[in-house]
Amino acid sequence: SGNGYQWGDVNKDGFYKRSPDYFELVKRERKGLWNVPFVNNLVAIRGDVVRSGSVKYQHEKYDDSNHDVSFAANARAANVFMYTVNLKYHGHLKRMENYTNTNTHNDLWQIFINPVDWKLNYIHPSYDKYATKLRHQFPQPCTDVFHFPLLSKKFSWHIINELESIPGDIFAGSGVNNDNRLAGGYENVPTVDVHFTQINFQQEWLKVLRDYVGPIQMRVFEGYKFHGSAYLSFVVKYHEAGQRKLVPHHDHSTFTTNTALNRQNIDYEGGGSYFIRQKCLVRDVDIGWTLIHPGRLTHYHEGKEITKGTRYILVSFNDP
Repeated sequence: SGNGYQWGDVNKDGFYKRSPDYFELVKRERKGLWNVPFVNNLVAIRGDVVRSGSVKYQHEKYDDSNHDVSFAANARAANVFMYTVNLKYHGHLKRMENYTNTNTHNDLWQIFINPVDWKLNYIHPSYDKYATKLRHQFPQPCTDVFHFPLLSKKFSWHIINELESIPGDIFAGSGVNNDNRLAGGYENVPTVDVHFTQINFQQEWLKVLRDYVGPIQMRVFEGYKFHGSAYLSFVVKYHEAGQRKLVPHHDHSTFTTNTALNRQNIDYEGGGSYFIRQKCLVRDVDIGWTLIHPGRLTHYHEGKEITKGTRYILVSFNDP
């Protein structure tokens, strides 16, 4: 059975009964060729079995809506063994029932419905290697500032293009102290930015934080577990003709993530994060790589001035 499904057991009436190893087989934690009492959807049937007429989709016990149950019952009665094999992964079908076409890059919003495809498209190909590293194995350009690959280049290009494709200038009006996007209406250290709440992407981003950032945080900052919340998640735009830098500040977070979305010395020049107490400048961060550092008290920092081009970063204030 491929692109189909099977039951590991059936009850006395011939309907579904969960077998003890069902999820192990579905998740391919146990692999092999398995004799099962029910298969459906895409099924390969030997020609002589078809010609014998022993496997039909009608059964006197079941109505037409249960044709799949009828098929399996007939097969069992005729001693036609049914098998499923999970030795190889042949791919999967996307779920499309909630797919929308209202955005430029609609796949960005599919993390809940199609999480496997979302990871393949948008999580950095080296992420899994870092998810098993020990604290001392992570790059640490400054004291308690760690560095890891989070997002793919595809995500970076898609989120930038998504924002820049919105009619008008979605960044316009930001970068000032009075900011009605915030609950208090005031931003002490403003940036030219777009909040993920503006594009209905906040819940999707929170899932990224919980599924992919949380496990890394527990490895680099031992003894603390991410609560799964974020005060702000936003894309900052530094531009040579607009905001070029950011003044020294603390973040409203327990820990902050800062992800590079485009290329230093190609898309822009200058820039970087300077941690003042640590006397440490971080530059040359590859696309999709993320800095993770404490937000309050110890890591007072500033955004260094760009001298040319446009720099985009994705910032999240986690566990405010």
